[in-house]
Amino acid sequence: MENQNQVAVHQNTAPVQFNFFDSNQFAVMQRVCKMFSSSELVPKMYQTSEVGAEKATANCMIAVETAQRIGASPLMVMQNMYIVYGQPAWSAKFLTATVNGCGRYNSIKYKWENLGTVKFAGKDIENWSCVAYTTEKGSDELLESIPVTIDMAIKEGWYGKKGSKWQTMPRLMLQYRTVTFWTRTYAPELSMGIKAEDEIRDIQDVSFEEVPPEEKKENKANKKEITIPEDGSKKQEEKPKLTKMKFSSMADAKKFLIVDCGVTPEVLTDDNTVKEIAKEHEVEIIMTGGPGF
Repeated sequence: MENQNQVAVHQNTAPVQFNFFDSNQFAVMQRVCKMFSSSELVPKMYQTSEVGAEKATANCMIAVETAQRIGASPLMVMQNMYIVYGQPAWSAKFLTATVNGCGRYNSIKYKWENLGTVKFAGKDIENWSCVAYTTEKGSDELLESIPVTIDMAIKEGWYGKKGSKWQTMPRLMLQYRTVTFWTRTYAPELSMGIKAEDEIRDIQDVSFEEVPPEEKKENKANKKEITIPEDGSKKQEEKPKLTKMKFSSMADAKKFLIVDCGVTPEVLTDDNTVKEIAKEHEVEIIMTGGPGF
C-alpha cells in the first residue's frame, strides 16, 4: 500500500521518483495507468478504446512519470501535453500554472508597452511589447523574460503563418510566448526542456528536399556566357535554369524564402506571389502534398 501511495498520490513537496526497474513499482504503475486509460476524462491518445491497450498504457506511464518529475497532477499533465509535428509540447497556460503553483515563485505578471505601429501586408499594426516577470519567494530580485513584440512576431514569421492566432489574439499570444521564454530561462526543470505547443507550431524548422537539375553545373557560379551573332544583333538572353525544391507546405516555402533568401515576410501575401518571388531567386517550388501548418 505504501508503494501504491508513492506512485499514485500527487505531492507538492519533493517530486516522487519512479523506478522502472523495480518490479513492484512497475506493477503498481501498470495498474494506475490501466485505470487512467479506461477513463473518458483523459485525451484520446491515452484511451484504450482509441489507441489500444498497449499504446494507451505506455502513453499513460510516460505522462504519470513526467508528472512525478515536476510535482504535478498526472491528469493535469495528460490534459496539457500535446504531440505537435511528432514532438511532445506543453500548452502555454500549463507552464504558467506550473510556475504559479510550484511554490518557489510569486504569480507571474506582465508588463505592457505600446511601441507605436509596424507594417504588415501594407497595413499599420500596433506594435505591443510584453515582458513576463515575477520574483522568487523570499527575494526582491525581479526575474524578467526577454521582451516579445509584434514586430518580432512579424520578422520571425509567426504573425503571418497560416492558421496563426497572432492576428486575432495578439496580446494573448504575446503573454504565451513571454511565459514560455521566462520558464526556459529561470525554471527549465518545470518544463523538462519541452517547448510550448504554440511555439513549436510557430518555430518549426523548415524541411525541404533539393532536386538536382538535369545537367550538373560545375565551376560556373556567377558566370554567364554571352554569344554575339555574326550580324551583330543581340541574342535574346536565356532564362536561368531553376533549382527545383520540394516542400511539404507553402508555409515551409515561405520560411525558406525568409530565412535563406532574405525575403521580407510582408511581401509573401499569397501562394502565387510566393512562387513568383521564388523564381526571382532561381528556385521552383514543388509541393509534396504533405501536411500543412
